[in-house]
Amino acid sequence: MTRRLAAALSSDKQRVRTYGAGTARRLHSRLSQLLDADNLGTMLSLSGACHELHQNRAGQLGLNVTGNLRLIFKPTVDPPPEKPDGGLDWTSVTAITILEVTDYHGR
Repeated sequence: MTRRLAAALSSDKQRVRTYGAGTARRLHSRLSQLLDADNLGTMLSLSGACHELHQNRAGQLGLNVTGNLRLIFKPTVDPPPEKPDGGLDWTSVTAITILEVTDYHGR
């Protein structure tokens, strides 16, 4: 995480200043869900809200915040834990690195 992003996410006041009140509330909620999760497998129960990314973002995950805005992160452990079939073993991911908050859809 960059220093700039860390500062933007560090407090309610900074989140509101950077993203606006509504998005700041939703970011706080998503960050809390991630913090409270024992492992990333818990995030699977959020009905499509958390998903693996592909192509130029392979190895990263996106968590829906609002509209097309996503909280982008990756497993901290490199290489990330894999299931026998080669996919990400979500239940073995216990630490993540936040990369950015963005709309990668290009709209």
